[in-house]
Amino acid sequence: MKKIPTGAEASNVLVGELDFLHQPIVAFVRLSPAVLLSGMTEVPIPTRFLFVLLGPEGKAHQYHEIGRSMATIMTDEVFRDVAYEAKNGADLVAGIDEFLDQVTVLPPGEWDPSIRIEPPKNVPSQEKRKMPGALDDSASHSTLEKHSGPELQRTGRLFGGLTLDVKRKAPWFWSDFRDGLSLQCLASFLFLYCACMSPVITFGGLLGEATNGHISAMESLLGASMAGVVYSLFAGQPLTILGSTGPVLVFEKILYKFCKEYTLSYLSLRACIGLWTAFLCIVLVATDASCLVCYVTRFTEEAFASLICIIFIYEALEKLSHLRDTYPVHMHSKLDFLTSYYCKCEAPTHPSNETLRFWESNKINVSGIAWENLTVTECRYLHGEFQGPACGRDGPYTPDVFFWCCILFFATFALSSFLKKFKTSRYFPTGVRSTVSDFAVFLTIVIMVLLDFMVGIPSPKLHVPHTFKPTRDDRGWFISPIGPNPWWTVLAALVPALLCTILIFMDQQITAVIVNRKEHKLKKGCGYHLDLFMVAVMLGVCSVMGLPWFVAATVLSITHVNSLKVESDCSAPGEQPKFLGIREQRVTGLLIFVLMGCSVFFTSVLKFIPMPVLYGVFLYMGVSSLSGIQFFDRLKLFWMPAKHQPDFIYLRHVPLRKVHFFTVIQLICLVLLWTIKVSRAAIIFPMMVLALVFVRKAMDFCFSKRELSFLDDLMPERKKKLDDARNEAGEEEEESQKATEAAAAASSVQLNVGKTSDLDIPKQSSDRTDPSEIIILDEMSQTTAWKAESL
Repeated sequence: MKKIPTGAEASNVLVGELDFLHQPIVAFVRLSPAVLLSGMTEVPIPTRFLFVLLGPEGKAHQYHEIGRSMATIMTDEVFRDVAYEAKNGADLVAGIDEFLDQVTVLPPGEWDPSIRIEPPKNVPSQEKRKMPGALDDSASHSTLEKHSGPELQRTGRLFGGLTLDVKRKAPWFWSDFRDGLSLQCLASFLFLYCACMSPVITFGGLLGEATNGHISAMESLLGASMAGVVYSLFAGQPLTILGSTGPVLVFEKILYKFCKEYTLSYLSLRACIGLWTAFLCIVLVATDASCLVCYVTRFTEEAFASLICIIFIYEALEKLSHLRDTYPVHMHSKLDFLTSYYCKCEAPTHPSNETLRFWESNKINVSGIAWENLTVTECRYLHGEFQGPACGRDGPYTPDVFFWCCILFFATFALSSFLKKFKTSRYFPTGVRSTVSDFAVFLTIVIMVLLDFMVGIPSPKLHVPHTFKPTRDDRGWFISPIGPNPWWTVLAALVPALLCTILIFMDQQITAVIVNRKEHKLKKGCGYHLDLFMVAVMLGVCSVMGLPWFVAATVLSITHVNSLKVESDCSAPGEQPKFLGIREQRVTGLLIFVLMGCSVFFTSVLKFIPMPVLYGVFLYMGVSSLSGIQFFDRLKLFWMPAKHQPDFIYLRHVPLRKVHFFTVIQLICLVLLWTIKVSRAAIIFPMMVLALVFVRKAMDFCFSKRELSFLDDLMPERKKKLDDARNEAGEEEEESQKATEAAAAASSVQLNVGKTSDLDIPKQSSDRTDPSEIIILDEMSQTTAWKAESL
């Protein structure tokens, strides 16, 4: 019964022989309402249809095959609609004709009936069959769909868009918490908590190095927790995850260097810039500037998302390679000389001026130190030198650690990918497979932590601050915007604030566009204005408190959405589950950032998580986020023969050379973005993302609107094909609508079938609450067979 959807009804097919009959009798009966016929069906569901075939003796096999054929027809989606809405026997015949036109026949001598034909991975949509001319691919499709939802309509009033966002999201507020009470949300929370912790701490460490400890790991943890909690509670799209970005780090480095050169207070000037940026973002909210998102098409968002995913993959591999510097490997060593290898600490033969000043300031007596007995940490602290055949550039060789880190890294990625796909495995019940798939990354982290603990090799671990206080003792939790700086710095801060505003706006809104894609089937709406408003408010708060700035993180947000996908659990044996949408709620984001703020108290547990395991999680997130990006599908076409190319809708309507040309342009833009991102000019990265909009506009001169409509819009593939069929319908659609209206004029009908009594059918209603009520569906009235019968 778990596999049967709610409201399902049965169709019973009965065939038999009677010795007193001289000719067959056939009856197709539709019951109104559906009746539970005990003992008729194997499962207790009501019966809606009865097909009865009785005939004289001697032809039982033929009757049986007719019954099988009728049962097969009743499994067809289109014919079921015909059966529910048919007014007479001619309608049923028309439905059977349409079915026979679409059916595929296997010649008996060309296949082996004993071999089981596997069901398709994705069941093709039957929407085309419901429309006349839908099978013809010569339709014109020249209109581009943009982000034209009500949330992006300019209101012409101050804060008009923000007000509409609040009104749109307010009715869903409490359901956002009720919908979060799910095992899937728990799995998503545990996974993303581990995934968010490492970049926040790493970003804090990098900020600490760049700003001499003014903002470090503790400030990063507190800022991420505060901004994340407020955003999860009040934002328009709580599926978005806040994080830190590379351009922000570059800006912080430049600003600190500027303040150091001109003897200005870094935190005070930064607070002024942050407050100006927050004010400018609020001005953008007040003027409905988020409506400009409608110019961000798939071309721009895919280039941006691809870049961020590639950066995640690159940084994961780069961090793994950097471990070799920390834990060097003795290459080309000879096993027979292992007993003679050593590495010991010695006093530097030619100490530098920095070393001499360090010894003098700390009153260190060099001659009184037993250098050969020092540990590696003590030797480095005292500026000693490592000498011996087993010494690398920065210390003794540690071969086991690096190779063990590689094992943990790649094993984490492989195991996460395997467990995520375990849902489609043939082993274990559905509930077990679904649970394992939901908790895939968390289970992987637990397994890798236990394995690392059992092996005992000292791999690098996650370091979390263990005391709640500012990193530097000369600063507090609240920063004066002026402080010791001159008064004119408050006005001068407006200039860099303009650049920061563009950075925040582009990062936030492009990520929001990706999260709010129509193929995600979000039902609770979005709120671009409300999202930007909450980011602006928290940016101002973080600036005054001397905390890092946080904005929407693309890969983390995509991963969050992917971890909350909902699929149908009511499917027949062998049928693939259908994607129903995303579990929209606020609980996962709220728990992630609440627990992140409490991480100071969990250091005794978090210290066991190896960093290579978290790097493997980053690799998994980057690779998994690439799925569904059309750009990478088009890249594969360069090395794919035409006969092996997938049936993408744009390949039907756009010449292959034009597809390749479009892909090359997008690839060039991606390479330019990457070059700017990794260079010193990374601070202008948001400006270059904005330039992609103009590049896309210039492509109107190279491609026709029809070609761009297939290559660059936000429609999922299935919806594209449906819209294509609707455009092909044209005038036939209007004619079929007239036929529908004419049919609706009849108040009631009677259907005579065989020897059965007349079957009364209720009057037509505009709201179909019972399938037996007579409403001729638009889909059926538009089929060629139906039109032929009605005419």
